Amino acid sequence: MLTVLIFVPVFGALIIPFLRNNQKYIKYWALAITCFELLLSVFMLINFDLSKNGYQFVENYEWIPSLGISYHLGVDGLSLPLVFLTTLLFICAVSISMSINTRVAEYFFWFLILETSVLGVFISLDLVLFFIFWEIELIPMYFIISVWGSGRKEYSAMKFVIYTLFGSAFMLVGLLITGLSIGSFNIEELSNITLTADNFLISPVYVFIMFFVAFAIKLPSWPLHSWLPDAHTDAPTAGSVILAGVLIKMGGYGIIRICVQIFQQEAKDLSLLLVFLGAFSLIYGAIITFRQTDIKKLIAFSSVSHMGIVLLGISAYKSNNLEVASFGLEGAALQMFTHGTITGLLFLSIGLIYDRLHTREITQLQGLVYKAPTISLFFVIASMASLGLPGLSGFVAEITVFMAAFAVWNWFTVISVFSIVLTAGYMLWLVQRVIFGDHIGDEKNLQKLSTYEYIPALLLVASIIVLGVYPSIIFEFFEQSVTAFVNNTIGV
Repeated sequence: MLTVLIFVPVFGALIIPFLRNNQKYIKYWALAITCFELLLSVFMLINFDLSKNGYQFVENYEWIPSLGISYHLGVDGLSLPLVFLTTLLFICAVSISMSINTRVAEYFFWFLILETSVLGVFISLDLVLFFIFWEIELIPMYFIISVWGSGRKEYSAMKFVIYTLFGSAFMLVGLLITGLSIGSFNIEELSNITLTADNFLISPVYVFIMFFVAFAIKLPSWPLHSWLPDAHTDAPTAGSVILAGVLIKMGGYGIIRICVQIFQQEAKDLSLLLVFLGAFSLIYGAIITFRQTDIKKLIAFSSVSHMGIVLLGISAYKSNNLEVASFGLEGAALQMFTHGTITGLLFLSIGLIYDRLHTREITQLQGLVYKAPTISLFFVIASMASLGLPGLSGFVAEITVFMAAFAVWNWFTVISVFSIVLTAGYMLWLVQRVIFGDHIGDEKNLQKLSTYEYIPALLLVASIIVLGVYPSIIFEFFEQSVTAFVNNTIGV
């Protein structure tokens, strides 16, 4: 089932060249593929047994046995919700791309390849396989930004590639040292081994840092974040949705799956580094956001701040209290999921605005509610969720992380909580100016939303509200994975 989930988009991409003479068929075919992927991920969620520990739907075949490399796939309570998030956001991205008329076959070809690579990262249980899918993602994302983006699109695409390749170099060295030291690249097996200087070629601390640098770039964490605002700003709408909603979650997932689960003692020893970077990213990202005049860049910098919450939650793993350590990791995972849907809706709304007004300057977007009330509603819901309004999904994740972090890092958490005030400030300021500001421009309403624009927006709105009211529908999946892991390692 997992092989089907990963490679159906590749199959769909390979069919597209045979449809290149009919743009309408290409768009419907890509939409059909992403719908199938979403249905399959929902089927897996329904059939996932929360009473069992460990990985499910496992596939494990020898690939290069002499080096301990295998084709090993599986999902647990940590990865399966992120698989669902990926399929949900890709169907949204394809839906809002129905208006694309430039090099249509190539556009949807690269999007389907991108979906395969991201799903492969979340599902792989072999370090080499994980790395291969991690690298494949670079190619389609580069073309999506550089060909269909705007502004300095070639510069932004290349900057994204250079930063990621820089991190990948560290990851490659780290995984080779890990695999050759233990004689296996199996993530599940490595998670059950206590790593020491005796069974490692070099100190595990250095290998932990190698992996962490790669994942911190993708997250992104200060000071490795500067590629994000450019990539977000210059990517097409669908590209921004995937970048913010899925790709940066690969970084957080990698930190939990590899840095914490494999390098358990090192994660505790270096937790001060994690909480410092998390707290600094939270405050720095929020302050820099106030200076932005481009609405898309503003939301991009807010992502730097919100991803600091993920690091803050992971740093609570230092605690020897089972509940605190589990709560922190679960909150971090939930923050990744909720941030994906919230920023997905924000960038989708901004894309709808840009398609109609051809500007992203805040000063030129005043009084939007008078022209586009539906888009304004979507934007306000996403903005309120982003600032952590109770009843919406953002609140649940943030309060979970802050409660766990405070039990371990009192003053760091107190400083980090101030970011909530800053977030409320810039989001309310943004909504007041863009949505409810003085009405400017012509009086006629903007073009109404099409069905392909309504559907993804409504899907994301529903996820934000449902998770805000009933968070355990996803939280229990994270709990299944994290509690079992922490139970086995809390004494490490």
